[in-house]
Amino acid sequence: MAEANGNKGQRRREAVLQLLKQQGRVTISEMVERFACSEATARRDLEQMEVEYPVIRTIGGAMYDGLNAARDLPFAEKEGLSILEKERIAALAASLILEGDVIGLSGGTTNFLIAKLLKSRKGITVVTNAVNIAMELAGSDIQVVVTGGIMRHNSFELCGPLGEGMVGHLHIGKMFIGVDGISAAGGITTYSEQEAQIAKALIKRSQAAYAVFDHTKTDRSSLFSIAALSELCGVITDVPLTKELAEVMEEHHISVYVTG
Repeated sequence: MAEANGNKGQRRREAVLQLLKQQGRVTISEMVERFACSEATARRDLEQMEVEYPVIRTIGGAMYDGLNAARDLPFAEKEGLSILEKERIAALAASLILEGDVIGLSGGTTNFLIAKLLKSRKGITVVTNAVNIAMELAGSDIQVVVTGGIMRHNSFELCGPLGEGMVGHLHIGKMFIGVDGISAAGGITTYSEQEAQIAKALIKRSQAAYAVFDHTKTDRSSLFSIAALSELCGVITDVPLTKELAEVMEEHHISVYVTG
């Protein structure tokens, strides 16, 4: 009987995988309705599938990642991905920020978590093109400079020529860039052309640029290039880099920070 139930579960997971391939993502409620299973069963299925297949759990469901390309997820959905890893990366990044620093934060969950950690600090100026990061720092002792532009609703980032023009007048010390992919050949990349452009402008006005990313972004390339790896001062991540990436970092004397 247990074997029969196991086979049934495997068939259901394979059917869910096909659905994910067809439409890119699936919700828990959709699985419950389609496959007549409980929410608990649907969640267990997705947990198991994340281990066996190119599937990434999201808040309330999962997305298919078989094409190895980052998708333009809403911020709230991204926030649920690898949150513990992101918190550790944010803490490591925050430890590099000293009193008197002028730092830059692009959008993204990890940078939002960095902002949360900075709220209790003093003597720091934060330049950001992300509205949610600026709001998170409101009421703190942090001086906040917000670039202009048109807001992208998925990421809360301000983009466009207006913001890029303003960034051209700024002097940033340490710039922390959230990325959707990093690879030896492709450098750091993102799924949004507008976000790539404002990130380029911020890097150009910075003394030191740091890419912050969790292991799901490693050895992946999104559509739009932000910068070559040689333009970075450091990378901050949660697992040791692959051999190819590590060699490029060493070649260009880029500091690698890995959470403990």
